[in-house]
Amino acid sequence: MDSKIRCAWVTDDPLYIQYHDEQWGVPVHDDQLWFEMLTLEGVQAGLSWLTVLRKRENYRKAFDNFNVEKIAHYDENKVQALLNNPGLIRNQAKIRASIHNAQAFIQIQAAFGSFDSYIWQFVNGTPIINHWKTLAEIPTETSESRAMSKDLKARGFKFVGPTICYALMQAAGMVNDHTVDCFCRADS
Repeated sequence: MDSKIRCAWVTDDPLYIQYHDEQWGVPVHDDQLWFEMLTLEGVQAGLSWLTVLRKRENYRKAFDNFNVEKIAHYDENKVQALLNNPGLIRNQAKIRASIHNAQAFIQIQAAFGSFDSYIWQFVNGTPIINHWKTLAEIPTETSESRAMSKDLKARGFKFVGPTICYALMQAAGMVNDHTVDCFCRADS
């Protein structure tokens, strides 16, 4: 029996537990993973994260393992194939946004050398370590996520509101929002 204390949002679903324990809050510095996470956070809008996690492998297969160069060149036939894929969340706006975001992502890579170099500037290159005692204390957006959202939108990104950006920051370790009683805080 697993007796570890985790953040209160984690259910007993093994996939959710694994995501929390191994990925959520771990700093990301790989552009391909950045694009995957950005895409999945946008897809999640209005849905539960567990729904998206359960479809993650389907997304990896359908979206060429989140190869941004390939996705940036998807044509209408590929859009229709994605819309007809029962393993995905078949929302036309979100699928089209993923392709559009791939194009904007490549522009950021060209301007900054990597998406990673660009995105970490919103926290001055260092994770923000919070000390929340309860889930209720954790904000849904911050001044940093609002600045990120504004800048991403100005660069043409879609599905990047301040709440989505804050969720991305949490997932990608730009902020550590594990509650103080969570075993993942042991080294913080």
